[in-house]
Amino acid sequence: MKRYSALVLLLVLTAVFAFGIIKLFELRFEAGDVYPEYSTLRSDPLGTMAFYESLANLPGLTVRRDFSTSNHLPDGNKTTYFHLAASIEELQFISDQTFNDIEKFLNVGGRLVITMRPESSLPLPPREDKTLKDNNEPAKPPPIGERWGIEFDVVPLKRDPLQARLVPGMAQNESHEPLPATLDWHSGMVLKNSNPDWETIYSRNRDPVMIQRKVGRGSIVIATDSYLLSNEAMQRDRQSGLLAWLAGSSEAMVFDEAHLGVTEQPGVATLIRQYRLYWPIAGFVLLAALFIWKNATSFVPLDADSKTDDIVSGKDAATGFDNLLRRNITPRDLLQLCFGEWKKSSVQTGQYSTLRTREAETAFQAENSRPVKDRDAVRAYRQIAKILQIQHK
Repeated sequence: MKRYSALVLLLVLTAVFAFGIIKLFELRFEAGDVYPEYSTLRSDPLGTMAFYESLANLPGLTVRRDFSTSNHLPDGNKTTYFHLAASIEELQFISDQTFNDIEKFLNVGGRLVITMRPESSLPLPPREDKTLKDNNEPAKPPPIGERWGIEFDVVPLKRDPLQARLVPGMAQNESHEPLPATLDWHSGMVLKNSNPDWETIYSRNRDPVMIQRKVGRGSIVIATDSYLLSNEAMQRDRQSGLLAWLAGSSEAMVFDEAHLGVTEQPGVATLIRQYRLYWPIAGFVLLAALFIWKNATSFVPLDADSKTDDIVSGKDAATGFDNLLRRNITPRDLLQLCFGEWKKSSVQTGQYSTLRTREAETAFQAENSRPVKDRDAVRAYRQIAKILQIQHK
Protein backbone atom coordinates (compact mmCIF):
# COMPACT_ATOMS: atom_id res chain seq x y z
CA MET A 1 0.00 0.00 0.00
CA LYS A 2 2.86 2.36 0.81
CA ARG A 3 4.48 1.63 -2.57
CA TYR A 4 1.32 2.57 -4.47
CA SER A 5 0.84 5.72 -2.37
CA ALA A 6 4.36 6.88 -3.22
CA LEU A 7 3.76 6.16 -6.92
CA VAL A 8 0.49 8.11 -6.94
CA LEU A 9 2.14 11.03 -5.12
CA LEU A 10 4.99 11.05 -7.64
CA LEU A 11 2.55 11.11 -10.57
CA VAL A 12 0.56 13.96 -9.01
CA LEU A 13 3.69 16.04 -8.37
CA THR A 14 4.92 15.39 -11.92
CA ALA A 15 1.57 16.49 -13.36
CA VAL A 16 1.55 19.66 -11.25
CA PHE A 17 5.13 20.48 -12.30
CA ALA A 18 4.34 19.93 -16.00
CA PHE A 19 1.20 22.07 -15.73
CA GLY A 20 3.19 24.88 -14.12
CA ILE A 21 5.85 24.78 -16.84
CA ILE A 22 3.20 24.86 -19.58
CA LYS A 23 1.39 27.81 -17.98
CA LEU A 24 4.70 29.65 -17.60
CA PHE A 25 5.46 29.25 -21.31
CA GLU A 26 1.89 30.24 -22.23
CA LEU A 27 2.15 33.46 -20.22
CA ARG A 28 5.52 34.25 -21.77
CA PHE A 29 4.37 33.63 -25.35
CA GLU A 30 1.08 35.47 -24.80
CA ALA A 31 3.06 38.58 -23.89
CA GLY A 32 5.16 38.00 -27.02
CA ASP A 33 8.31 39.63 -25.65
CA VAL A 34 10.31 36.58 -26.76
CA TYR A 35 9.87 37.77 -30.35
CA PRO A 36 11.70 40.74 -31.95
CA GLU A 37 10.18 44.20 -32.19
CA TYR A 38 7.51 44.71 -34.88
CA SER A 39 6.91 40.98 -35.22
CA THR A 40 3.29 39.94 -35.89
CA LEU A 41 3.69 37.30 -33.16
CA ARG A 42 4.26 39.95 -30.50
CA SER A 43 1.23 41.27 -28.62
CA ASP A 44 2.86 43.98 -26.48
CA PRO A 45 3.10 47.63 -27.65
CA LEU A 46 6.26 46.92 -29.70
CA GLY A 47 4.61 44.18 -31.79
CA THR A 48 2.28 44.27 -34.81
CA MET A 49 -0.09 41.42 -33.90
CA ALA A 50 -3.14 43.71 -33.75
CA PHE A 51 -2.73 44.81 -37.38
CA TYR A 52 -2.11 41.24 -38.53
CA GLU A 53 -5.19 39.86 -36.75
CA SER A 54 -7.39 42.72 -37.92
CA LEU A 55 -6.56 41.80 -41.52
CA ALA A 56 -7.02 38.08 -40.80
CA ASN A 57 -10.57 38.74 -39.57
CA LEU A 58 -11.63 40.35 -42.84
CA PRO A 59 -13.73 38.04 -45.06
CA GLY A 60 -12.27 36.97 -48.38
CA LEU A 61 -8.71 37.96 -47.39
CA THR A 62 -5.84 35.49 -47.00
CA VAL A 63 -3.25 36.50 -44.39
CA ARG A 64 -0.15 34.51 -43.47
CA ARG A 65 3.38 34.84 -42.13
CA ASP A 66 6.52 34.06 -44.11
CA PHE A 67 9.06 32.11 -42.02
CA SER A 68 11.05 30.86 -45.02
CA THR A 69 14.78 31.58 -45.27
CA SER A 70 14.93 30.99 -49.03
CA ASN A 71 14.58 34.74 -49.86
CA HIS A 72 11.97 33.96 -52.50
CA LEU A 73 8.91 36.15 -52.77
CA PRO A 74 5.47 34.59 -53.30
CA ASP A 75 3.38 34.96 -56.42
CA GLY A 76 2.87 38.69 -56.82
CA ASN A 77 -0.57 38.55 -58.43
CA LYS A 78 -2.93 40.42 -56.05
CA THR A 79 -0.50 39.99 -53.15
CA THR A 80 0.82 42.58 -50.67
CA TYR A 81 4.12 41.71 -49.03
CA PHE A 82 4.96 43.53 -45.76
CA HIS A 83 8.64 43.87 -44.86
CA LEU A 84 8.47 45.67 -41.51
CA ALA A 85 11.25 47.19 -39.37
CA ALA A 86 13.88 46.98 -42.11
CA SER A 87 17.34 48.35 -41.43
CA ILE A 88 19.54 50.34 -43.76
CA GLU A 89 22.19 47.63 -43.52
CA GLU A 90 19.97 44.96 -45.06
CA LEU A 91 19.01 47.30 -47.92
CA GLN A 92 22.60 48.35 -48.63
CA PHE A 93 23.60 45.31 -50.64
CA ILE A 94 21.03 42.96 -52.13
CA SER A 95 22.04 40.22 -54.54
CA ASP A 96 21.09 40.45 -58.19
CA GLN A 97 18.88 37.38 -57.79
CA THR A 98 16.90 38.97 -54.95
CA PHE A 99 16.57 42.24 -56.85
CA ASN A 100 15.29 40.38 -59.92
CA ASP A 101 12.78 38.50 -57.73
CA ILE A 102 11.51 41.83 -56.38
CA GLU A 103 11.15 43.28 -59.87
CA LYS A 104 9.32 40.15 -61.04
CA PHE A 105 7.02 40.31 -58.00
CA LEU A 106 6.13 43.91 -58.76
CA ASN A 107 5.72 43.51 -62.51
CA VAL A 108 3.04 40.82 -62.17
CA GLY A 109 0.91 42.96 -59.84
CA GLY A 110 2.44 42.59 -56.37
CA ARG A 111 2.59 45.37 -53.78
CA LEU A 112 5.71 45.61 -51.61
CA VAL A 113 5.50 47.64 -48.41
CA ILE A 114 8.84 48.36 -46.70
CA THR A 115 8.80 50.21 -43.38
CA MET A 116 12.09 51.12 -41.74
CA ARG A 117 13.03 50.67 -38.11
CA PRO A 118 12.82 54.08 -36.34
CA GLU A 119 16.33 55.55 -36.18
CA SER A 120 17.82 58.66 -34.63
CA SER A 121 21.20 58.38 -36.42
CA LEU A 122 22.62 56.74 -39.51
CA PRO A 123 24.85 53.66 -39.15
CA LEU A 124 28.54 54.03 -39.91
CA PRO A 125 29.44 53.21 -43.53
CA PRO A 126 31.10 49.80 -43.98
CA ARG A 127 34.89 49.76 -44.27
CA GLU A 128 36.17 49.36 -47.80
CA ASP A 129 37.84 45.99 -48.35
CA LYS A 130 40.86 46.62 -50.61
CA THR A 131 41.73 42.93 -50.73
CA LEU A 132 38.83 42.22 -53.04
CA LYS A 133 39.99 44.84 -55.51
CA ASP A 134 43.58 43.61 -55.35
CA ASN A 135 42.48 40.06 -56.16
CA ASN A 136 40.30 41.30 -59.05
CA GLU A 137 37.24 39.67 -57.53
CA PRO A 138 33.78 40.90 -58.61
CA ALA A 139 32.60 44.03 -56.86
CA LYS A 140 29.62 44.01 -54.54
CA PRO A 141 26.25 44.77 -56.14
CA PRO A 142 25.06 48.36 -55.79
CA PRO A 143 22.70 49.12 -52.92
CA ILE A 144 19.01 48.88 -53.63
CA GLY A 145 18.66 52.57 -52.86
CA GLU A 146 21.03 53.36 -55.69
CA ARG A 147 19.17 51.04 -58.04
CA TRP A 148 15.84 52.62 -57.19
CA GLY A 149 17.15 56.17 -56.91
CA ILE A 150 16.74 56.96 -53.20
CA GLU A 151 19.06 57.97 -50.36
CA PHE A 152 18.60 57.77 -46.60
CA ASP A 153 19.45 60.52 -44.17
CA VAL A 154 18.55 61.46 -40.59
CA VAL A 155 17.12 64.77 -39.39
CA PRO A 156 17.15 64.39 -35.59
CA LEU A 157 13.89 64.73 -33.71
CA LYS A 158 13.55 67.21 -30.88
CA ARG A 159 14.03 65.94 -27.35
CA ASP A 160 11.69 66.71 -24.46
CA PRO A 161 13.95 67.99 -21.64
CA LEU A 162 11.40 67.13 -18.94
CA GLN A 163 10.60 63.57 -19.97
CA ALA A 164 14.01 62.84 -21.56
CA ARG A 165 12.49 61.37 -24.69
CA LEU A 166 12.23 62.23 -28.36
CA VAL A 167 9.22 64.24 -29.45
CA PRO A 168 7.51 62.81 -32.58
CA GLY A 169 7.72 65.00 -35.64
CA MET A 170 4.80 66.04 -37.84
CA ALA A 171 4.40 64.43 -41.29
CA GLN A 172 2.16 66.15 -43.85
CA ASN A 173 0.20 64.49 -46.62
CA GLU A 174 1.75 65.54 -49.96
CA SER A 175 -0.33 63.29 -52.21
CA HIS A 176 -3.81 63.38 -53.67
CA GLU A 177 -4.76 60.17 -51.82
CA PRO A 178 -7.63 60.40 -49.29
CA LEU A 179 -5.26 59.94 -46.35
CA PRO A 180 -4.93 61.76 -42.99
CA ALA A 181 -3.59 65.28 -43.40
CA THR A 182 -0.93 64.85 -40.72
CA LEU A 183 0.74 62.00 -38.86
CA ASP A 184 2.97 61.77 -35.82
CA TRP A 185 6.33 60.53 -37.09
CA HIS A 186 8.52 58.67 -34.57
CA SER A 187 11.69 58.31 -36.65
CA GLY A 188 14.37 60.81 -37.56
CA MET A 189 15.08 59.01 -40.85
CA VAL A 190 14.13 60.81 -44.06
CA LEU A 191 14.60 60.22 -47.78
CA LYS A 192 16.83 62.44 -49.92
CA ASN A 193 17.42 62.90 -53.64
CA SER A 194 14.69 60.49 -54.62
CA ASN A 195 14.17 59.68 -58.28
CA PRO A 196 11.30 61.61 -59.98
CA ASP A 197 9.55 58.27 -60.52
CA TRP A 198 8.79 58.25 -56.81
CA GLU A 199 5.64 59.95 -55.53
CA THR A 200 5.91 61.60 -52.13
CA ILE A 201 3.05 60.52 -49.88
CA TYR A 202 4.18 62.11 -46.60
CA SER A 203 7.00 64.51 -45.83
CA ARG A 204 8.49 66.00 -42.67
CA ASN A 205 9.83 69.53 -43.06
CA ARG A 206 9.85 69.06 -46.85
CA ASP A 207 11.85 65.82 -46.57
CA PRO A 208 9.96 62.76 -47.84
CA VAL A 209 9.32 60.08 -45.21
CA MET A 210 6.86 57.90 -47.20
CA ILE A 211 7.07 57.42 -50.95
CA GLN A 212 5.43 55.22 -53.57
CA ARG A 213 6.46 54.06 -57.03
CA LYS A 214 4.62 52.14 -59.73
CA VAL A 215 6.54 49.21 -61.21
CA GLY A 216 4.81 47.28 -63.96
CA ARG A 217 1.36 46.30 -62.72
CA GLY A 218 2.46 46.56 -59.09
CA SER A 219 3.79 49.15 -56.69
CA ILE A 220 6.31 49.62 -53.91
CA VAL A 221 5.92 51.77 -50.79
CA ILE A 222 8.82 52.80 -48.54
CA ALA A 223 8.17 54.45 -45.16
CA THR A 224 10.94 55.46 -42.76
CA ASP A 225 8.86 54.65 -39.66
CA SER A 226 7.23 51.38 -38.57
CA TYR A 227 5.45 52.82 -35.54
CA LEU A 228 2.18 53.42 -37.42
CA LEU A 229 1.72 49.60 -37.71
CA SER A 230 2.57 48.79 -34.08
CA ASN A 231 0.12 47.63 -31.41
CA GLU A 232 0.71 50.87 -29.50
CA ALA A 233 -0.33 52.90 -32.54
CA MET A 234 -3.44 50.73 -32.97
CA GLN A 235 -4.51 51.73 -29.47
CA ARG A 236 -3.40 55.35 -29.23
CA ASP A 237 -3.25 56.72 -32.78
CA ARG A 238 -4.95 54.33 -35.18
CA GLN A 239 -5.00 55.53 -38.78
CA SER A 240 -7.40 53.07 -40.41
CA GLY A 241 -7.46 54.86 -43.75
CA LEU A 242 -3.67 54.83 -44.06
CA LEU A 243 -3.47 51.15 -43.06
CA ALA A 244 -6.10 50.22 -45.67
CA TRP A 245 -4.17 52.19 -48.30
CA LEU A 246 -0.94 50.38 -47.41
CA ALA A 247 -2.63 46.98 -47.76
CA GLY A 248 -4.06 47.99 -51.13
CA SER A 249 -6.67 46.00 -53.02
CA SER A 250 -4.81 42.70 -52.82
CA GLU A 251 -6.50 39.45 -51.89
CA ALA A 252 -3.49 38.00 -50.04
CA MET A 253 -1.33 39.58 -47.32
CA VAL A 254 2.08 38.15 -46.43
CA PHE A 255 4.19 39.36 -43.49
CA ASP A 256 7.92 38.68 -43.62
CA GLU A 257 9.10 37.27 -40.28
CA ALA A 258 12.30 35.61 -41.48
CA HIS A 259 14.29 38.84 -41.75
CA LEU A 260 13.45 39.54 -38.08
CA GLY A 261 15.02 36.22 -37.10
CA VAL A 262 11.76 34.28 -36.66
CA THR A 263 12.20 31.26 -38.91
CA GLU A 264 10.67 27.82 -39.00
CA GLN A 265 13.11 24.91 -38.99
CA PRO A 266 11.62 21.80 -40.63
CA GLY A 267 11.48 18.91 -38.18
CA VAL A 268 9.24 16.30 -36.60
CA ALA A 269 6.88 18.92 -35.16
CA THR A 270 6.53 20.53 -38.60
CA LEU A 271 5.62 17.19 -40.18
CA ILE A 272 3.09 16.51 -37.42
CA ARG A 273 1.36 19.83 -38.05
CA GLN A 274 1.58 19.49 -41.83
CA TYR A 275 0.06 16.01 -42.02
CA ARG A 276 -2.21 16.36 -38.95
CA LEU A 277 -0.72 13.43 -37.07
CA TYR A 278 -2.13 14.52 -33.71
CA TRP A 279 -4.27 11.41 -33.10
CA PRO A 280 -1.58 8.84 -34.00
CA ILE A 281 0.88 10.60 -31.69
CA ALA A 282 -1.76 10.65 -28.93
CA GLY A 283 -2.30 6.92 -29.50
CA PHE A 284 1.42 6.21 -29.12
CA VAL A 285 1.53 8.25 -25.90
CA LEU A 286 -1.48 6.33 -24.52
CA LEU A 287 0.12 3.02 -25.50
CA ALA A 288 3.35 4.00 -23.73
CA ALA A 289 1.39 4.99 -20.61
CA LEU A 290 -0.43 1.65 -20.60
CA PHE A 291 2.86 -0.23 -21.02
CA ILE A 292 4.38 1.59 -18.05
CA TRP A 293 1.23 0.98 -15.99
CA LYS A 294 1.19 -2.71 -16.90
CA ASN A 295 4.81 -3.17 -15.78
CA ALA A 296 4.38 -1.13 -12.62
CA THR A 297 1.08 -2.65 -11.39
CA SER A 298 -0.12 -6.27 -11.10
CA PHE A 299 -3.58 -6.90 -12.55
CA VAL A 300 -3.99 -10.05 -10.33
CA PRO A 301 -5.34 -9.05 -6.90
CA LEU A 302 -3.35 -10.13 -3.87
CA ASP A 303 -4.68 -13.02 -1.75
CA ALA A 304 -5.99 -11.47 1.43
CA ASP A 305 -5.65 -14.82 3.33
CA SER A 306 -2.00 -15.30 2.48
CA LYS A 307 0.47 -14.57 5.23
CA THR A 308 3.78 -13.26 4.12
CA ASP A 309 5.28 -14.13 7.50
CA ASP A 310 5.28 -17.84 6.54
CA ILE A 311 7.64 -17.25 3.62
CA VAL A 312 11.20 -18.37 4.36
CA SER A 313 13.83 -17.37 1.84
CA GLY A 314 16.70 -19.77 1.10
CA LYS A 315 20.12 -19.36 -0.38
CA ASP A 316 20.45 -22.64 -2.35
CA ALA A 317 18.55 -25.82 -3.22
CA ALA A 318 19.52 -27.64 -0.01
CA THR A 319 18.41 -24.73 2.14
CA GLY A 320 15.19 -24.50 0.19
CA PHE A 321 14.52 -28.22 0.69
CA ASP A 322 15.21 -27.86 4.42
CA ASN A 323 12.76 -24.94 4.59
CA LEU A 324 10.16 -27.02 2.74
CA LEU A 325 10.49 -29.87 5.25
CA ARG A 326 10.22 -27.48 8.18
CA ARG A 327 7.00 -25.97 6.82
CA ASN A 328 5.24 -29.29 5.93
CA ILE A 329 6.49 -32.01 8.40
CA THR A 330 6.13 -31.86 12.18
CA PRO A 331 9.16 -32.91 14.30
CA ARG A 332 7.40 -36.02 15.72
CA ASP A 333 6.73 -37.40 12.22
CA LEU A 334 10.14 -36.66 10.79
CA LEU A 335 11.89 -39.91 11.89
CA GLN A 336 9.07 -42.18 10.70
CA LEU A 337 8.80 -40.40 7.33
CA CYS A 338 12.53 -40.47 6.68
CA PHE A 339 12.89 -44.18 7.68
CA GLY A 340 9.97 -45.12 5.45
CA GLU A 341 11.50 -43.34 2.44
CA TRP A 342 14.89 -44.97 3.13
CA LYS A 343 13.36 -48.41 3.39
CA LYS A 344 11.65 -47.99 -0.03
CA SER A 345 14.86 -46.91 -1.71
CA SER A 346 16.99 -49.65 -0.08
CA VAL A 347 14.63 -52.37 -1.25
CA GLN A 348 14.83 -51.06 -4.82
CA THR A 349 18.62 -50.75 -4.89
CA GLY A 350 19.44 -53.90 -2.81
CA GLN A 351 22.39 -52.10 -1.27
CA TYR A 352 21.88 -53.54 2.22
CA SER A 353 21.34 -57.13 3.28
CA THR A 354 18.09 -58.37 4.78
CA LEU A 355 19.82 -58.87 8.16
CA ARG A 356 21.07 -55.28 8.34
CA THR A 357 17.75 -53.95 7.18
CA ARG A 358 15.99 -55.87 9.96
CA GLU A 359 18.52 -54.61 12.56
CA ALA A 360 17.91 -51.01 11.39
CA GLU A 361 14.15 -51.53 11.53
CA THR A 362 14.49 -53.00 15.09
CA ALA A 363 16.44 -49.90 16.17
CA PHE A 364 13.77 -47.67 14.57
CA GLN A 365 10.91 -49.56 16.28
CA ALA A 366 12.71 -49.36 19.64
CA GLU A 367 13.01 -45.59 19.35
CA ASN A 368 9.49 -45.17 17.96
CA SER A 369 8.00 -47.17 20.87
CA ARG A 370 9.21 -44.60 23.36
CA PRO A 371 6.81 -41.91 24.58
CA VAL A 372 6.66 -38.88 22.24
CA LYS A 373 8.42 -36.61 24.70
CA ASP A 374 11.32 -39.09 25.06
CA ARG A 375 11.89 -39.71 21.35
CA ASP A 376 15.13 -38.42 19.89
CA ALA A 377 15.29 -38.49 16.10
CA VAL A 378 18.99 -37.62 16.09
CA ARG A 379 19.87 -40.48 18.43
CA ALA A 380 17.90 -42.97 16.34
CA TYR A 381 19.51 -41.67 13.12
CA ARG A 382 23.01 -42.18 14.55
CA GLN A 383 22.23 -45.70 15.77
CA ILE A 384 20.78 -46.77 12.40
CA ALA A 385 23.70 -45.16 10.53
CA LYS A 386 26.15 -47.09 12.78
CA ILE A 387 24.44 -50.40 11.95
CA LEU A 388 24.60 -49.71 8.22
CA GLN A 389 28.25 -48.57 8.36
CA ILE A 390 29.25 -51.88 9.99
CA GLN A 391 27.97 -53.69 6.92
CA HIS A 392 30.06 -51.51 4.57
CA LYS A 393 33.22 -52.22 6.55
